[in-house]
Amino acid sequence: MQDPEPFTKRPRVLIADDHSIVAEGLRSLLEKSCEVVGLVQDGRQLLVEAPKLKPDVIVLDIGMPLLNGLDAAARVKESVPGTKFVFLTMQDDANIAAAALDLGAVGYVLKHAATSELLKAVSEVLQGRSYVTPKLRSDDWATRKARARQSSKELTPRQQEVLQLLAEGRPMKEIADILQVSEKTVMFHKYQIMGSFNLKNNSELVLFALKRHLISS
Repeated sequence: MQDPEPFTKRPRVLIADDHSIVAEGLRSLLEKSCEVVGLVQDGRQLLVEAPKLKPDVIVLDIGMPLLNGLDAAARVKESVPGTKFVFLTMQDDANIAAAALDLGAVGYVLKHAATSELLKAVSEVLQGRSYVTPKLRSDDWATRKARARQSSKELTPRQQEVLQLLAEGRPMKEIADILQVSEKTVMFHKYQIMGSFNLKNNSELVLFALKRHLISS
């Protein structure tokens, strides 16, 4: 892999990862060539901070608490349209990479990759190009992206939120407070999901969320 081209100016980068050691390590690596404007630890904190900080690039994990990285990125894209995304993840799954690519020009890098690969991804997305780690190169990303879109249509955005929070083991009242809805509404969505996908108990609900990569194992 070729070395990334040097940045013409220091891009503003926001880091989103729920593991403090990882986030601080990323800060140390990126500060050599970027301006790190902040660190956040969950998807909902990212929704709050991104519009304030207006970063050029967000380097984010996919498996974050409260709101996963893919859904958080989709919302940030609406509120801060110019922001680019580089997903840094343990998920070496081409289908998840395809779902990320559905957001536009993004980077998808595995956490054990070399620093140069992360910087390459940042450089590429700033120039409006996608970057996917060579390990996950696909011969037919269009097919994978279509499949990812089809899969995501089976749950509404609100159902995805409720499912993730339930699978994280959060109580109904806490979920209602996070989503600013009533506990009855949370309960309604829970049983809609369970009924639609023939899930019989909370264990099956958690497994369902794992299969959809809404939570990490």
